[in-house]
Amino acid sequence: MTEKTRRNTRRESAGTPSSRYYQGGQSGPYGGYPQGGGYPQGGGYPQGGGYGYPQGGGYPPRGGYPQGGGYPPYGQYPQQNQDPRRGGKKKKKKRRVWLFVIELILVLILAAGVGIFAWLNRIGHVSLKDTVVNAGVSGKSGYRTMVLYGVDSREGALTKDCHSDTIMVISINESTKEVKMVSVYRDTYLDNTNGEYRKATECYFFGGPERSVNMLNKNLDLNITDYIAVNFQSVVKVVDLLGGIDLEITDEEMELINGYCVENYQVTGAEYTPLTQSGYVHLNGTQALAYCRIRYTEGWDYKRTERQRTVLSLVYAKAKEQGTGSLLSVANAMMPYISTSMGTTELIGYVSKLGDYVIADQTGFPFDKTAADVSGAGDCVIPVNLAANVSQLYAFLYGEQNYTPSETVQQISAQITSATGV
Repeated sequence: MTEKTRRNTRRESAGTPSSRYYQGGQSGPYGGYPQGGGYPQGGGYPQGGGYGYPQGGGYPPRGGYPQGGGYPPYGQYPQQNQDPRRGGKKKKKKRRVWLFVIELILVLILAAGVGIFAWLNRIGHVSLKDTVVNAGVSGKSGYRTMVLYGVDSREGALTKDCHSDTIMVISINESTKEVKMVSVYRDTYLDNTNGEYRKATECYFFGGPERSVNMLNKNLDLNITDYIAVNFQSVVKVVDLLGGIDLEITDEEMELINGYCVENYQVTGAEYTPLTQSGYVHLNGTQALAYCRIRYTEGWDYKRTERQRTVLSLVYAKAKEQGTGSLLSVANAMMPYISTSMGTTELIGYVSKLGDYVIADQTGFPFDKTAADVSGAGDCVIPVNLAANVSQLYAFLYGEQNYTPSETVQQISAQITSATGV
């Protein structure tokens, strides 16, 4: 064979389909897995069990592979003089694009997650380490019980040096999503956890949320392990973000609202316009806060707690109407003005499902009561038979009839009767 003949033979051999398709593994059934860098969806090979072959698991009829997939007929390429490696380059380019998109999505998801946790970390978290529950009392199955405090802080304090003007026990039926609210009157004469009998509100001032939670557990046979506390500013913020609330007020309430608004403005800096008429009115945040604080009308503190529950119900209903975005905006604005023992993950769960819950009923405690000036404690709300009131409380919160209070509650009830004559 001449030198010229050998050179021609080498050129022909270098141009065969077989050598070109296996070079670098760029195309054909062995030239890479489907887009995305892994196996086909499902974690295995295409139906049939072979690498990239058509349904049936075997080779196609002799003479070539199906149009558009795999090797072209022997001896020729799909287009004249087209380099088969170009298809592999296009696949690589598409793969890089998709990987970039996936990475971008993952980064955005991660950023959103970090943002949520940073957002929730603006809350003042307080761990309740030494909560006390009466012997024989356990958490009610299917219910979550917590307490909401509204504190009279002028300086922004949430966990000390402030009285709990609002003490609201909240029961959540996790199955039906029904919520029930019970306002414990702030001046209720109870055991302040240490055998000293005074007004319930004083526990928060002297011992913060932990002592107040223990007071509720001890006197009411509850098993509360979490609380949420808000101050004046939070009420103003939430109502203003929702565009205000509408409710009916009396002439007397109108005058008192205007009076309280002066101090509210001094504390929060939030603007207001004095009301000029009673009846059905629109209140902004400062005015709604003033409405919640009124206790110098018929009904006194009993009526005040009713006003607080009314405002809370209206705020919740309006937030639900405006949707999830509104709820998140409200929650975001309230973060700096909230103290809670609830964990971040738990809070995320409740915020995300807040629209599912319904406020089913609300009332005040004690059910049977009277007012009296008690030596060493001042003007107090006296439970008429605390044990019987606790039994009624269980019926209201949990639907449990004829609950028998613990020995601890029985003893406290007897002591209240002895000290007050009621």
